[in-house]
Amino acid sequence: MKSQDIRKAYLQFFESKGHLIVPSAPIVLKDDPTLMFNNSGMAQFKEYFLGNATPKSNRITDTQKCLRVSGKHNDLEDVGFDTYHHTMFEMLGNWSFGDYFKKEAIPWAWEFLTDVLKLDKDRLYVSVFEGNEAENVPFDQEAFDIWKQFVSEDRIILGNKKDNFWEMGDQGPCGPCSEIHIDLRTDAERAEVSGFSLVNADHPQVVEIWNNVFMEFNRKADGSLEKLPAQHVDTGMGFERLCMAMQDVTSNYDTDVFTPLIEKVEQITGLKYTTNDVILNDSEESEEQNKTNIAIRVVVDHVRAVAFAIADGQLPSNTGAGYVIRRILRRAIRYGFTFLGTKEPFINQLVAVLADQMGEFFPEIKKQQTLVTNVIREEEASFLRTLDQGLQLLDNVIATAEGKEVAGTKAFELYDTFGFPIDLTALILRERGFSLDEAGFDKAMQEQKSRSRAASEVSTDDWKILVDGNTESFVGYDQVENEVKITRIRKVDSKKDGVLYQIVLDATPFYPEGGGQVGDKGTLVSANETIEIIDTKKENNLILHFAKKLPENVNASFIAKVNTDLRAATSKNHSATHLMHQALRSILGTHVEQKGSLVNPKNLRFDFSHFSKVTDEELQQVEDFVNARIQEQLPLIERRSIPIQQALEEGAMALFGEKYGDNVRAIKFGDSMELCGGIHVNNSADIWSFKIVSEGAVAAGIRRVEAITGDGVRQFFASQEELLDEIKVALKNPQDTVKAVVSLQYENAKLKKQVEQLLKEKIDRLKNELLSEFHEINGINVLDRHVDLSMSATKDLTQALGSAKPNSFVVLASVEDGLPNIHCYIAKELVERKGLNANVVIKELGKYIDGNGGGQPFFASGKGKNVAGITEALDSISGILIRN
Repeated sequence: MKSQDIRKAYLQFFESKGHLIVPSAPIVLKDDPTLMFNNSGMAQFKEYFLGNATPKSNRITDTQKCLRVSGKHNDLEDVGFDTYHHTMFEMLGNWSFGDYFKKEAIPWAWEFLTDVLKLDKDRLYVSVFEGNEAENVPFDQEAFDIWKQFVSEDRIILGNKKDNFWEMGDQGPCGPCSEIHIDLRTDAERAEVSGFSLVNADHPQVVEIWNNVFMEFNRKADGSLEKLPAQHVDTGMGFERLCMAMQDVTSNYDTDVFTPLIEKVEQITGLKYTTNDVILNDSEESEEQNKTNIAIRVVVDHVRAVAFAIADGQLPSNTGAGYVIRRILRRAIRYGFTFLGTKEPFINQLVAVLADQMGEFFPEIKKQQTLVTNVIREEEASFLRTLDQGLQLLDNVIATAEGKEVAGTKAFELYDTFGFPIDLTALILRERGFSLDEAGFDKAMQEQKSRSRAASEVSTDDWKILVDGNTESFVGYDQVENEVKITRIRKVDSKKDGVLYQIVLDATPFYPEGGGQVGDKGTLVSANETIEIIDTKKENNLILHFAKKLPENVNASFIAKVNTDLRAATSKNHSATHLMHQALRSILGTHVEQKGSLVNPKNLRFDFSHFSKVTDEELQQVEDFVNARIQEQLPLIERRSIPIQQALEEGAMALFGEKYGDNVRAIKFGDSMELCGGIHVNNSADIWSFKIVSEGAVAAGIRRVEAITGDGVRQFFASQEELLDEIKVALKNPQDTVKAVVSLQYENAKLKKQVEQLLKEKIDRLKNELLSEFHEINGINVLDRHVDLSMSATKDLTQALGSAKPNSFVVLASVEDGLPNIHCYIAKELVERKGLNANVVIKELGKYIDGNGGGQPFFASGKGKNVAGITEALDSISGILIRN
């Protein structure tokens, strides 16, 4: 069976068992601050397990895109080195939310694998939880007894807590699980060693393909377990591994999930990939071929993760989820660069293959194909330039190394500051006969991780429930004040922000951060006190209000008051964002799609797809378009709950990477209609005015516009008027300000030319004077002087003097802006014959001026802080030369 047929068969089987087929959630999570990416099939259903929301059906089936590259579940460094780890993978799932349990889930799993897919029963093993006395969780007798109806007891493994008790994280829903493993070894191998002994032993051909998790517990902050209100089934089946079993191969990469991508890489590079079956039967494979195989596996795996993340709205960047995506892509580029000989961008060419393969089940990759291709191409080009720069920097590091070992801190600086991969550093060092201080690198890396953890680590206590039941609701579309009761509270100990409290209200008017709009701020007011709400966010369908302290009486009634000034300013910016989106599509073209936004009280930021700079004329047209809509006084038309298909048919814009329900909220101003859950003005006239303040690129094919509205525009024009008044005063109030500025620029340019000419004459005169001051030490023509020039001029003079004399050794120092600088030129013949090195000299002289520097062996420069040290530095030169 082809992979597409296997996927269809699974979904259709569970549809026949009364399950509703739902689409995959985006791979990038936007409404769960506890997770960066969807790392399992159950992530999008957490709120149902916790009882914070009601699913559209108690039985659901899907195939979920998953990414395991951060946090507890991180497979990144294993990818490529074996045949079964992946960054992105598909998890086929069937779900029961308080409906069926073990006696249905286990027989259905067996029926699908053996009756529908016809897998060999003699190759299958199952496992059940053996129990854990410390946790007070008994042996799973029920699952054991059910399995005995299908397999003999010698095929049932009793698994421990590590293997057969599934937990998503340190807290949350969890429970015992029952797995199905398949033995894909040859008959001869199976006869020699039983597959039973290889289950959960990391054997590449004895692998888990199905996991029934029986969710019945909640892990609390103190580590204890409590029963969930209902019992659930969470099934996860590794799609790639199932394809391996069905297609009679011994590697995920030899299935048709990956072979079209591998063939494309072979075509581009001219190299050949060795299938795992060939490797198993040929122990003579060269080390070079093994490296090629690993690199190809890395590339074809990573392009899937990166492409789907971009299609779901996560662009590569230097922070958060974007940094993780950039790191994955750079790992693929680096493997191609080092082991496949690819010095030009090539990974972007795989996107078309991926879109053809997976576009039927995941239409987002087809829809976003052009954008994904362009973003990856630009990232490749950028990082290849970084690799080239890194090689030059590494040359400098090697040149200044003491002995044959490069300091770990230097390697870490290359890695952390310039993005140069540590394994590539180590590889190049070995090739040149150097070693790497790995302990020093690891220490520097650990220190960075510790700093990062200290900045963001959060220790979360359990919820204290004050009101039973799922009673929370949002009333903020209609009210900015409401009488409320607190339903639950939780303390959050953040190393960054200190102790904060999360408060959940029964009927809150506070809008939680989402859709680019920041969360509301405000107060909770009782008869005796006022509690400031500093932010509002959403987690697992709960609206969380953040406060620095709790009310003295949490059971009291409160008036929840939204800060209406901040909300009004934010709503103006949000509504203007919709109108600007319409303007961009009207003026630039319908290829424009929103790729990110930020809406706060001060301004709005809007990222969109477009492949060239937006011209000044186009920006003015956009600005005029929005202001015209403001002048038209368009009323807000809000459709609070409309079927999504109807909204789309009526022309509503939906954003890729967003998760929508069956019924949605649509916001309409004139011809602008978008699906949106945010807060808006009642009439476009409330925006008052719209002004674009900047436009620029944020990634390949992605532009960013920043703009202001309302009071922001008033303040902008007031500041511009004030600035103009200051300019007039500085110019002595000319009648024509523009003419006066042009005249000043002309005069400045003329004076600048005169200064440059005078400086050139000064340097020429000084050069002639200094040529007579060279003196000889050990056969070397030496010149060391403190000169009265700028740093740039001193550098040029040093090189000019050095070039004018054979066997020259020139050191010149000067002071610019109160800071000392020193430059050293050493003739090439001295570097080669006597082993002198300008880098080493500058580092030694830098000690006297409290500074440092670097460069090439022939020329190096340094800056410092201690001007008084220049004399001592110059006096030390004769000693340096005598030692050499």
